[in-house]
Amino acid sequence: MPERGPGTSGAHAIYVYAVCRTEAPLALGTVTGVTRDEPVRTLSLGSLTAVVQTVAAAEFTDAAWQERLSDAVELERYARAHHAVVSAVAGQAPTVPLPLATLYQGDDRARSALNDEAGRFHTALKRIEHHAEWGVKVYAPPQPGGGGTAPPLRPSAPVDRTRPAPGAGRAYLDRKRNQRAQREQRQEDSLRIADAVDADVSRIATASRRLRPHGQGSAGGPRVQVLNATYLVAEHRSGELQALAAGLRERTGAEIEVSGPWVPYSFVGEV
Repeated sequence: MPERGPGTSGAHAIYVYAVCRTEAPLALGTVTGVTRDEPVRTLSLGSLTAVVQTVAAAEFTDAAWQERLSDAVELERYARAHHAVVSAVAGQAPTVPLPLATLYQGDDRARSALNDEAGRFHTALKRIEHHAEWGVKVYAPPQPGGGGTAPPLRPSAPVDRTRPAPGAGRAYLDRKRNQRAQREQRQEDSLRIADAVDADVSRIATASRRLRPHGQGSAGGPRVQVLNATYLVAEHRSGELQALAAGLRERTGAEIEVSGPWVPYSFVGEV
């Protein structure tokens, strides 16, 4: 297990980015990692290779890391640096990315701990080899009239507002019931579209995960997200995925966003 915390008291620690399977030397000169003090390097694990960097242990104590978690800018910098290393390795060999700030007290401790997990690494690498992760987000078709509220009718002649118009109360309740029924129908239609898209994409994917959709407005504007999913897709089927998404857009009228290919973080399991 990673050893960040009060026990990481030595002058240096070993930060582990990923574990991969490769017979050729990795080209790592283009990435700096989370510190510029030491180069990103490899650590042999027998048939596997870990990608690591020596870092100052004091920067990764529990207290230091909790402080970093509260600094969005600093946390993003670390996350981007971590991802840049993982992406560089994944572009050269099947790669299992490790969580942000996975540290051990020295090369020997890192090698021993990672070798203990060799079976799980091999299983994950077999699953993701020649695959990539793709994200698919679906937004409900826009409401008629752009989703806005219809403007009230303007009377053509003065109206006596001291007494309600005949049947005004019933008309109001009918209108409210009709609006509620329309909203419920749109919601049901949107969920059916989400299920249909997920089912079709899952047929060409090796594995999939449905995530919690983002709330209305969080994805920009008034769009309503009805599907937020990620799929493990074989490299040779990426074109098929794009064609399928285009067909689903035309068939359903929904807005469908496809992003990728990404390093398959979601499908390596807990390692």
